[in-house]
Amino acid sequence: MGLPGGLLRLRRLLLVLWTTVLGVVTAVLTGVLAGPAWAATGLVWAGVLGWGWVMLGRNWRSWRYAERADDLLISRGVLWHEQTVVPYGRMQLVEVTSGPLERRFALASVQLHTAAAASDAKIPGLAPAEAERLRDRLTELGEARSAGL
Repeated sequence: MGLPGGLLRLRRLLLVLWTTVLGVVTAVLTGVLAGPAWAATGLVWAGVLGWGWVMLGRNWRSWRYAERADDLLISRGVLWHEQTVVPYGRMQLVEVTSGPLERRFALASVQLHTAAAASDAKIPGLAPAEAERLRDRLTELGEARSAGL
């Protein structure tokens, strides 16, 4: 299952805001310090905006997660593809987090903690209801699988 579009909108909004601010600051500083002709160097940030826009879309499309019979599979990455498999019986804690910007865009993240620190996994950008459903489901499956240990 892929991620909803809210995460992509949030990341692209942040990209537009930061590149606009940095473009204006670059143009003003180089215009004042080196002369008005150098103010055009602020346009470099327009190129960064275009490149970042495309890369954010590719990254967003690469995220997938699947609830399987015995584990949760999380797949992500464009250049470096990563797949994380977390067995339900190894989950120690499943938490839902949502920062101020995530709440503004009605998003939440599910963080999975296991005994091995390197195997912690996160699914960002979910709708809060889906994040809570996933947390409850994973907790239920984790308790059922660890009861036999």
